[in-house]
Amino acid sequence: MKLHAFVAMPFGTKPDTYGNPAHFDAIYAQLIKPAIEHAGLDVIRADEEKAGGDILEDMFQELLIADLVLVDLTADNPNVWYELGVRHALRRSGVVLVNAPRANKPFDNYTSRKYTYTLKDGAPDPATLDADIRAIAEMIRATLDSGLEKPISPVYSMLPNLAEPDWKTLRIGSVKAFWTRYEAWAALIERARRAERPEDILVLADEAPVVALRVEARLKAGKALLAGQHYHFALEQFDAALAADPANLEAARQRGLCLQRLGRLDDARGAYEQILAEHPKDVETWSLLGRLDKDAWVAAWNRPGATPRQMREDAAWNDALLLKAIDSYATAFAANPAHYYSGINAVTLLRLYADLVGRPTAYDTQFDCMAGGTGWAARCVKDDPRDGYWARATLGDLRVLLGKPDEVGEAYRFAIALADNNWFNLDSTLGQLRLLAAIGHAADNVAAGIATFERVLSRLRPPEKHWQPDKVFLFSGHMVDAPDRKSPRFPADKEPIAAAAIGATLDEQGAGGNDLALTQGASGGDLLFAEAAIARGMRVQLLLPLPEPQFITESILPASNGEAWRKRYYQLRGNPLCLPPRVMPDCLGPLPKDGHGKETSPFERCNQWLLNSALALGISRTRFICLWNGSGGDGPGGTAHMMDEVQQRTGQVTWLDTRKLW
Repeated sequence: MKLHAFVAMPFGTKPDTYGNPAHFDAIYAQLIKPAIEHAGLDVIRADEEKAGGDILEDMFQELLIADLVLVDLTADNPNVWYELGVRHALRRSGVVLVNAPRANKPFDNYTSRKYTYTLKDGAPDPATLDADIRAIAEMIRATLDSGLEKPISPVYSMLPNLAEPDWKTLRIGSVKAFWTRYEAWAALIERARRAERPEDILVLADEAPVVALRVEARLKAGKALLAGQHYHFALEQFDAALAADPANLEAARQRGLCLQRLGRLDDARGAYEQILAEHPKDVETWSLLGRLDKDAWVAAWNRPGATPRQMREDAAWNDALLLKAIDSYATAFAANPAHYYSGINAVTLLRLYADLVGRPTAYDTQFDCMAGGTGWAARCVKDDPRDGYWARATLGDLRVLLGKPDEVGEAYRFAIALADNNWFNLDSTLGQLRLLAAIGHAADNVAAGIATFERVLSRLRPPEKHWQPDKVFLFSGHMVDAPDRKSPRFPADKEPIAAAAIGATLDEQGAGGNDLALTQGASGGDLLFAEAAIARGMRVQLLLPLPEPQFITESILPASNGEAWRKRYYQLRGNPLCLPPRVMPDCLGPLPKDGHGKETSPFERCNQWLLNSALALGISRTRFICLWNGSGGDGPGGTAHMMDEVQQRTGQVTWLDTRKLW
């Protein structure tokens, strides 16, 4: 889905600042619209809104949500100046100013994004038109590439601490079309999130009508990938979100967490410190920095094969890391005393420092105050399964530090009652208690806590782990030619050659029973690939761009001997190694449309879905095989695009060039 531009300019013929007639409809049609489209955006002017409704309300909505607003100041038109002021008030950036030569210079409008084009007899000058189109397009691209790094709006330039309003709270009630599309899109995003399908979210993210929604979707996809431990691909999503919105604090935090999970600890620390330089009281970032140092401290002593005495000695010897973690957690808790997570970590680590090292710290006199504040904050949390468990578990953690064994068991049992049998949450708390036991801290209290959690977990079945393939083979290939195809591409008699080449490629790459094959399932290359995968014991996942009956009609039956291919398709579908097909309209909703109402190709959209599905299972696992003659588009979803995306990440691409095969 392309970005969206709105044009603020007069309609019809109006006098310019010299009093000469300027034909603004011609300027829009011949210059402005082509320049914006040349920059790769969809474009609309207020008079082009086809739906019924109040044009003023439509204009306000566009000024709020458009990725870019181009304003033509050739004439001193009060409506255009007013629209520019509205955009400057609502958004920091995303404005380009253009005009023909003026008799006077308008007041400083705080932007270098200005361009003067040439008119002849009130219309674009044919002698300079191409150059003007290219220059305006380049200015648009530069404006979008700059993101939010420097405000274009004079309002935000003079008020650097002013924050943009949440545009979703400024919904204009009678402008229903956009919000209806938004709500349908948001429902699909949420369904994919709940189903843990980041690959679906990523397709939908690229189809969002405005950049703000794409950032929101990238964040959700990144978090889903992070939860699935696919850290490299998750990092790509947070980087993409920050490229579109450099000031997005949540994306910056999650990027740091990805770097931490990847073991790039210095980079993660740098990311957190960069956030704190701009947001010195950001509790979540201080807490993440504390977690980084705490994990580093634990890793320094919690080594396989070490004796309890060795672990305790190593834990004490690495006291500098422990003090760093204490400082970060204590700073977070001081910034927000309701943040009991930081509080319990600070007081627990302080107790461990006193136990292991015995030297005083700057926080010793504050221990009782922090412990009391942590308990108060946790008690103020509502008792429900979403938040109540962790708050109650924090009270149990405090009893480990300050209470007796029977008090520990009682406090943790209250927490367990709110856990809703969440195995992960219960096991996480047990894991922290076992770390305390490993270094011999508060032995009786810790043993009471461990016994409490082991008892409840013994009655629960651990969640089944999702099957993860060793390798993921992604395939795209030509269909078998229809009998009436004029220029041969995949003649039916070349099927044995194609099948042999596909099979040999799978064998060369060691494809086997713990691998996954991804393809659409059309006659020809797709089905040959799927059959070869099944023959090698691989699981096959078909992703269909159309409802199955329509897909068979359009992508299987047109081939030479289409009925035989349909039979082979159903034989594949009936094989237990073939997973139930995922059907794109069911999973991703209807095809998106551009600003002119043209639908995206379902096959290109499905290829993008296939690519995201492979990468979401692990970048390092992904291999791409294509049976292709090198022709066709290179846009998103095209074979060339798929090749490039895999090539730049893993280099695991095999191109079976049909021009050389036959």
